[in-house]
Amino acid sequence: VVCRDGCIKAVGQADVIRNQFSGATFERIIDCSGKCVLPGLVDAHTHPVWAGDRVHEFAMKLAGASYMEIHQAGGGIHFTVEHTRKATEEELFSTFKHRLERMRRAGSTLVECKSGYGLNLETELKMLRVIERAKQSMDIGISSTYCGAHSVPKGKTATEATDDIINNHLPKLKELKLSGEIHVNNIDVFCEKGVFDLDSTRRILQAGKEMGLQINFHGDELHPMKSAELGAELGAQAISHLEEVSDEGIMAMARAKCAAVLLPTTAYMLRLKQPQARKMLEEGVVVALGSDFNPNAYCFSMPMVMHLACVNMKMSMNEALAAATINAAYALGKSDTHGSIETGKQGDLLIINSSRWEHLIYQFGGHEALIDYVIVKGKVIYQNERCGTM
Repeated sequence: VVCRDGCIKAVGQADVIRNQFSGATFERIIDCSGKCVLPGLVDAHTHPVWAGDRVHEFAMKLAGASYMEIHQAGGGIHFTVEHTRKATEEELFSTFKHRLERMRRAGSTLVECKSGYGLNLETELKMLRVIERAKQSMDIGISSTYCGAHSVPKGKTATEATDDIINNHLPKLKELKLSGEIHVNNIDVFCEKGVFDLDSTRRILQAGKEMGLQINFHGDELHPMKSAELGAELGAQAISHLEEVSDEGIMAMARAKCAAVLLPTTAYMLRLKQPQARKMLEEGVVVALGSDFNPNAYCFSMPMVMHLACVNMKMSMNEALAAATINAAYALGKSDTHGSIETGKQGDLLIINSSRWEHLIYQFGGHEALIDYVIVKGKVIYQNERCGTM
């Protein structure tokens, strides 16, 4: 039972609920006989605001080019930055809205959304305004992330870019936060060899933390950088990627209760070593999942992400579901309100047309036919037009 305020009022056996609410009237009753009700899915890592796709780079990757080779040839992030800088705010909002709608249809009810394809203050703010508009106008939860340190801008050194972020970007963000124009939740840095080193990463994350942002950053993806150790030391809420994390880093994250946001689509598309999900789980790390939706890893679907996590990272289906719901909510600092079906939590639900929830993972790419309803705050935001006929 979800109340008018959008929160879950009661969960329990059908006969008990019927007795408890026998005198109540409801705006809508959904018959879920033979179906499964799950928590709305949480996508803990996306880059969904950009212009200019990189389909041509997919062909380069298939021919054997590495991520960094494409990056150094002027492709990758810099290609997208060029197009995003030229795009108007309206153009960016229109495509972003369309992408969020596709994410909702695939069952995501809370999504982390990053900036990071501006690399200058003007474009980063443009992206964050687009994210803020969607927060205010769309029926989907959004956790917004400032990721101005996604790459080193052309013509600058990493130290110069770091100084610009700390001296110009973050003070402006703080000003806009105080005026109520933009509400940013997290700060992110791409800590990587040839991008931002450990010292620059520390400086930016520390500055973000001091202005009240949660630390949630890219680390140990292509090279071992000791990012996990740094994140644990700084009190990071979450670190993403971690394909090259050290054993010491895993133990440090477990002790610090720092979530690992694993991105099986990225490892799959870039043919990287898979993150050590099993070792992390065994050491007690909170393992979450994200789609890493971006021009390099074009995947909207958390059900497909869960499937890849099970097959390629050897997670069980139970572990994958937890990683895409309650643990992903934890990685965003929202596990007290999202990620599970409990009294008092937000009424974000998924109803699938199967008597076993595992079909959501088992049917690779089958979510379009399986998902009957997506519900956010007790409101049906998507109903499959074939609902009940499959």
